[in-house]
Amino acid sequence: MPKSSLESLPNIGPKIAATLNKIGITDREQFLARDPYEIFHELTEKVDPSLCRCALASIVGAHHGVKWNTIHAQAAKEFDRLYPDHTWKNKC
Repeated sequence: MPKSSLESLPNIGPKIAATLNKIGITDREQFLARDPYEIFHELTEKVDPSLCRCALASIVGAHHGVKWNTIHAQAAKEFDRLYPDHTWKNKC
């Protein structure tokens, strides 16, 4: 797998990579250049409003180079602070 591949990041497999492609993020550099919370917000607005906190943690964790489960609670708390009007349709 090329170093520029989205799947070279922790937590990013084929499914999340395909979802990121839908908002124009096709490689590692594009992903890392953006704020992970903005990425997740855009995904919930444009691609899948039912994305859960585990998906958020996967994206934030990938951005910080850590496994999703180590950042799950912190990422959800920060997203709720940044986007207080967001309603979770699917909690995990």
